[in-house]
Amino acid sequence: MPTVKGDGMRGLAVFISDIRNCKSKEAEVKRINKELANIRSKFKGDKTLDGYQKKKYVCKLLFIFLLGHDIDFGHMEAVNLLSSNKYTEKQIGYLFISVLVNENSDLIQLVIQNIKTDLMSRNPIHINLALHCIANIGSKAMAEGLGAEVPKLLVSADTIDQVKQSASLCLLRLYRTSAESIPAGEWQSRVIHLLNDQHMGVVTAACSLIHDLVQKNPDDFKGCVSLAVSRLSRIVTSSYTDLQDYTYYFVPAPWLSVKLLRLMQMYGPPDDPAIRGRLNECLETILNKAQEPPKSKKVQHSNSKNAVLFEAINLIIHHDSEPNLLVRACNQLGQFLQHRETNLRYLALESMCLLASSEFSREAVKKHQETVVTSLKTERDVSVRQRAVDLLYAMCDRSNAEEIVGEMLDYLEKADYSIREEMVLKVAILAEKFAVDYTWYVDTILNLIRIAGDYVSEEVWYRVIQIVINREDVQGYAAKTVFEALQAPACHENMVKVGGYILGEFGNLIAGDPRSSPLVQFNLLHSKFHLCSPSTRGLLLSAYVKFINLFPEIKMTIQDVLKSDNQLRNADAELQQRAVEYLYLSAKTTADVLATVLEEMPPFPERESSLLAKLKKKKPNVVPTEPKKGTGKGVVEVNNTAGESSTDEPVSVSPPSPPQPAAAAVASTDLLGLDSAPAPAQPTVQSIFESPTTVPGLDIGFGAAPAVNNVGGGGGSLLVDVFGAPPAAGQPATVQNNVAAAATDQNAMAPGAEDNFRKFVCKNNGVLFENDLLQIGVKSEYRANLGRVGLFFGNKTSYQFHGFKSGVTTPNEDELGVQFQPVGEVVEGGAQVQQMINLECKTDFLDIPTLQIQFQYAGIPQHINLKVPVMISKFMYPTEMSSADFFSRWKQLSIPSQEAQNIFKAEGPVDKEANKTKLLGFGLSLLEGVDPNPENFVSAGIINTKGAQIGCLLRLEPNLQAMMYRLTLRTSKESVSRELCELLSTQF
Repeated sequence: MPTVKGDGMRGLAVFISDIRNCKSKEAEVKRINKELANIRSKFKGDKTLDGYQKKKYVCKLLFIFLLGHDIDFGHMEAVNLLSSNKYTEKQIGYLFISVLVNENSDLIQLVIQNIKTDLMSRNPIHINLALHCIANIGSKAMAEGLGAEVPKLLVSADTIDQVKQSASLCLLRLYRTSAESIPAGEWQSRVIHLLNDQHMGVVTAACSLIHDLVQKNPDDFKGCVSLAVSRLSRIVTSSYTDLQDYTYYFVPAPWLSVKLLRLMQMYGPPDDPAIRGRLNECLETILNKAQEPPKSKKVQHSNSKNAVLFEAINLIIHHDSEPNLLVRACNQLGQFLQHRETNLRYLALESMCLLASSEFSREAVKKHQETVVTSLKTERDVSVRQRAVDLLYAMCDRSNAEEIVGEMLDYLEKADYSIREEMVLKVAILAEKFAVDYTWYVDTILNLIRIAGDYVSEEVWYRVIQIVINREDVQGYAAKTVFEALQAPACHENMVKVGGYILGEFGNLIAGDPRSSPLVQFNLLHSKFHLCSPSTRGLLLSAYVKFINLFPEIKMTIQDVLKSDNQLRNADAELQQRAVEYLYLSAKTTADVLATVLEEMPPFPERESSLLAKLKKKKPNVVPTEPKKGTGKGVVEVNNTAGESSTDEPVSVSPPSPPQPAAAAVASTDLLGLDSAPAPAQPTVQSIFESPTTVPGLDIGFGAAPAVNNVGGGGGSLLVDVFGAPPAAGQPATVQNNVAAAATDQNAMAPGAEDNFRKFVCKNNGVLFENDLLQIGVKSEYRANLGRVGLFFGNKTSYQFHGFKSGVTTPNEDELGVQFQPVGEVVEGGAQVQQMINLECKTDFLDIPTLQIQFQYAGIPQHINLKVPVMISKFMYPTEMSSADFFSRWKQLSIPSQEAQNIFKAEGPVDKEANKTKLLGFGLSLLEGVDPNPENFVSAGIINTKGAQIGCLLRLEPNLQAMMYRLTLRTSKESVSRELCELLSTQF
């Protein structure tokens, strides 16, 4: 065993040696247990332990912990070491505290007090030890207890450089943990001047701190830009010998340079011409140095040099205001496209994607098109190929669209499976956006379906159908082309869908050719029928009934198919219903009615392509909402997809979004179009190509909007319920009791208004009100402190409503902001109108908005008042917490006014799964394994208002024997706790 000199703690060395000499795990455990027993007895029985002995035993405990054994004592002895004036004892105490004391420990306040004492001492070594401990633990309690002390050290003139460096990083940790616990003060205005400090370590640490401060409050730290430019200028113009202590493989201070460049990306170009000129000189110097021969062949030199270069290019792209620098950056990146290092090729492609969005550098990027195409075809790494696809997509405009789309289609056949779906989307978007000749667009999409049909989403073939319907000049060509494509022996199902839709609408345009006569078209489509999925078969049946209107001469042939047992007795209820209704429609209605119901689809309303929306969801940073044109505002966009490139004229026709079937619409995440304005209602017959919902009677209005005509004359309601529920049988057509009741009191709430309101506590969609005249449905969506409620008013009668008015009033606009658009004054019989309500939760509120509706039916005025299903819980989102965090927060909310509790009888059997669903619908998370009783529910959520966030903790305890519940809620606001408790108590 090596000899131990001085303060080497011989006992610790012997113990470590014994552990190393153990031959088995059992022997090691035995030796550790023996030592633990000895240490425990020393701590309990020997009251005369000096600092050295305490340090030695604490070190042994720390070593045992690092071996993987639990330590449940010795913490107080470690805290006592913090009070020692000896460096080694204080150091071991802080080391033990940093490793074994967590932020929820009962000793944390005692530790904070000792740390505060050290921070106020004049010994820089003690101060540094305390700062390191704060940064290692970094708890919220430390932020609250020491948040005022650390900034003082940072800006004090008496503080030495090493302490300033530690204080910067310590404050950064506390700021990231709990920014609100750090008090604002004079230090905020002085901290940016640390960028001018003589000590490079202080500057590097302060730069990280300032970056985070700027992210939260950019306006408060604008002065850092000029200081950052000044410091960067001194670095890039210096030789590597000038900053020897901070030079890394011949590159002066690369980490600090990168930090400064990133800091400047938080702001736009400097307003001061002198500062802007100096910054441009720095960037030019960095670009010039990239052209110099390397001073070392080691990879560390090239990595550090390129790190600074790429960050400088990112700043150039971010500012987007210097054409010369943008072009130079593009040329520099172009040299990396053929570099032997894969990472450099990847970064070059990624940065050029950003450059392609600038009007200044777009043409320079396009010069590298051939190199990028070669990279796409020959690159081994799939991630680099992905970036090559992104760059081709970004550089595409009308001048090179056909060439780029052609190359992408060629590569698509052998593309990696992980990028095929995205490539299909991008090809479809480019073909639509830059199509001068829409016959080329049709050819491209059909070719896309042929090559990669499995990866063509519904949005793609919806879109081509939309465009064909909206452009008369391409309808005949589309019908001819799709007819030829369907003749292939192996035909993808998406091709059958497109073919069925287009031939069903425009097959008559090619029927004059004997090779594509009506019977030939029908036989071609029907030959694919048995190979398709039920949804496609339903679409083909719709095409067949369209053929009956277009080609009366093959009516009998189609009716024979509809009469077959395969259709009328199909196991699929939807296909069976279509066959029965289409057969009845073709056999019983007059030619005029048939022509009206089966008329050609009207043009779709113009709105943003759903392909762009789908691509935004897949890659939010790749598809901007608006083109970027050198604004210098610091907004980096990757592709100019929503508009034209900076050199092109706008497209004359922008086709609308796809004709989504009801089934597809249900899957949409944006049910109410929160991201786009709702399309105007079209008083036309819905396309029978859309998937039907099951409704009684012969109603051809299968889409989301109600049909105008009741074609079959059956007994079903004229109104198609948006929630899929059929109207009650035997519903009276006359107005009696409900009408009279509605007309009696203009200010009273409608019957059942309170009960209907309560139904929406744990859900967002449903029927809010229904009588013999009117049905009101609700669909709502909430994000943070904003919400949108869609009200759907359905006229259940066959007569018009006149003077229809609907408005929402809120008791206090300062608590809940409400905006809505009026609806039309006339609601046709059997029609449905929609009203959107935009909400903003400014602060917590208790009063519920009121919906007031008035109209005239048969000369009798009707007044209906309802509660809008908007309560404070709608602005709550779930949050996850560990068991320790939950109970810690639960204890903090222990003031009686912060808690609301209710014990109540269960309305029905205690259903665990139903209770989970209700709590999730209320906006809370379910915290599994937190409560010792597995039958209890523990949940947490955060309510968003404009000015603050309110945390909410819940405990629901069911008593199965007594059929009772105890509901306990704790929040930081008494009124919110009471309101949430009251709302939830009605749901169980």
